[in-house]
Amino acid sequence: MQPLVENNVIIKGYRIAYGVHGSGQPVVLLHGTPSSSLIWRKVLPHLTGSGYKVHVYDLLGYGLSERPWDPEIDTSISGQVPILEALLDHWKLETFHLIAHDIGGGIAQRFGVFFPHRLRSLSLIDVVSFDSYPSKRTKEQMKNGLETLIKTKNDEHRSHFKDWLLSAVYDKQKFADGNLDAFLEYISGPIGQSSLFQHQVRHYDPKHTMEIAHQLHELSVLPVKIVWGADDAWQVVAWGHNLNKAIPGSELEVIEHCGHFSPEDQPDKIAEILISFLNRHKNSHSPETS
Repeated sequence: MQPLVENNVIIKGYRIAYGVHGSGQPVVLLHGTPSSSLIWRKVLPHLTGSGYKVHVYDLLGYGLSERPWDPEIDTSISGQVPILEALLDHWKLETFHLIAHDIGGGIAQRFGVFFPHRLRSLSLIDVVSFDSYPSKRTKEQMKNGLETLIKTKNDEHRSHFKDWLLSAVYDKQKFADGNLDAFLEYISGPIGQSSLFQHQVRHYDPKHTMEIAHQLHELSVLPVKIVWGADDAWQVVAWGHNLNKAIPGSELEVIEHCGHFSPEDQPDKIAEILISFLNRHKNSHSPETS
C-alpha cells in the first residue's frame, strides 16, 4: 500500500514522517491508535480534489515515524501537542482546518483549547474525550502488565490484535479482505509489538482529556463538526452526544453502518460531510487571541 507520508523532518530531535498533498486552504489530519496516517488514505483524495491542501503525518511513535527507544520520551496525547506545533512551523501554517480521529481528537481538543486563534475549523471523528478511554477490554489487558504483553509470542500477539482491529469496523469481512494486514504490520513484529505498548497503550490515560474537559465550552468560538459511527464499539455514540453538549454551537452527525474506524467503513460519506462543512467555513477567520 502506498503511504501518504513520504517526507521526513526532524522535530525536537525525532524523525516525523509526513506528506503534503494538493493545493488550496490548509487542512491538517490527525490519526489515532492503533492506526497511522493510513486511516486517511480513502478520504484524502476527496479533500485534495475539492481544493484543499492536506497535511498529514504519523504521530511520534506511530506508523512510519520514529519509535524512540527511550521510554521517557512522551508520546502521550499531551506529548504530541508540541510535535504538532513544531510541524506547523515547518509547514509555515499560521491558521488551518484541523480534522482528527480517535486519540488524535484528544490532541485536537487540547490544541483547540490552548490555541483557538490558529484554527479555522475543528472536525472530531469518533474521538476520545472526557474519561471515555481506555475501554474495559484494554483496561483488563493493561492490568496484566505491559512487560508481559510486550513479550507475548508474535503469533499470539497478531491473532489477538487482528481480532481487536476487526472490532473497530462495521464491515469486518471487507476490512479483513482489504487492508487489515497493513494496519496489523505497524503494531506487530520485533519493533511494532513493543512500540505499540511503549508508545501507545501505556499512555491510554484519560487525564489528558479530563484536564481540559471543563474548558471544552471555549471551543464554541470555532466552527466544530462532530462525526460518529452509529456502531462504534470503542467509543460509543453517547460520547459524541456528550461532546456536542459540551461545545455550544457544535454540529453532530451520526453515520449508520459505521464503526470506530469510520474513515475505513464509510470514507465517501466521511469525505462528503467534511467537505460540506469545510466549504461552509472557507471564509471563517480564526478567533482573535484574547
